Amino acid sequence: MNQPKLVTIFGGSGFVGRYIVSALAKRGYRIRVATRRPDLAFDLRPLGDVGQIQLVQANVRVRWSVDRAVEGADAVINLVGTFDAGGRNNFDAVHVFGARAIAEAARASGAGLIHMSAIGADPESGSGYGRSKGLGEQAAFETVKKAIVFRPSVIFGQEDEFFNRFAGMARISPFLPLIGGGHTKFQPVYVGDVAEAFARAVDGEVAGGKVYELGGPDVATFRECMDLMQDIIHRRNAYLPVPFFLAGAIGKLTGWLPGAPITSDQVKMLRNDNVVSEDAISQGRTLRGIGITPHTMEAILPTYLVRFRPHGQFERRGEV
Repeated sequence: MNQPKLVTIFGGSGFVGRYIVSALAKRGYRIRVATRRPDLAFDLRPLGDVGQIQLVQANVRVRWSVDRAVEGADAVINLVGTFDAGGRNNFDAVHVFGARAIAEAARASGAGLIHMSAIGADPESGSGYGRSKGLGEQAAFETVKKAIVFRPSVIFGQEDEFFNRFAGMARISPFLPLIGGGHTKFQPVYVGDVAEAFARAVDGEVAGGKVYELGGPDVATFRECMDLMQDIIHRRNAYLPVPFFLAGAIGKLTGWLPGAPITSDQVKMLRNDNVVSEDAISQGRTLRGIGITPHTMEAILPTYLVRFRPHGQFERRGEV
């Protein structure tokens, strides 16, 4: 009897990784989660059967640990990312050097490669994040010609750092900031749909050598996202428009702090819309193109944002 295929996931203990681990476990794959801190990822094991999910220590900056984590794998998923422009785990170290190390290890092992990027990835981007993500894609394709690259828009779900962050801010602040007036467009995508795309790629149902752009069914401006969030949490906080130049200055002053609300690099990214391209739509390189019907924000956000209502999920009927 043949053993189930083995999938190594770098960054599998993160927000998106947890959903991918769950989706693959339900399909019966053996899963090896490569993470810098395995001791902080034991809660992944209950997502599968006994012994199905293995935790190993690896750091994408340490090549031998990457090779060891990939050894014997049939497929490799790279989810590792950072918003840190400085320090040892910076954009280039993680998104470029790390991406190439993982791709080279996958090639040496004969494993397929599925790489997480982001809409806006471009080697010529003025944003360090977008530039390094673009170079990471190049490294993946140069090393593994049939690699699959997924570029999601803003990802939402129970543990997200987008809607949860601003809903938490709405609970304690009388106003919400609108960077650049809140006109930047997004196409928020549900984390469960992103995980299903990765799982189908492991299943062999997604063609390799291509970049897929993952967005939800609706395009909304930043302000429209905040309007929807406030409707769900029953709050009516005022908005404070913050021009890009001022937001950039604030980012430069505070961006180095742990947990900073915004960095100057993120402000640069907000100058461009974050939506699925017309080319991706016409060529079927989208969720719908691989047979996945994306969930709407209205269907998912109320399931986890209710805790930010003035009286929580038990708010009295008719009370706002």
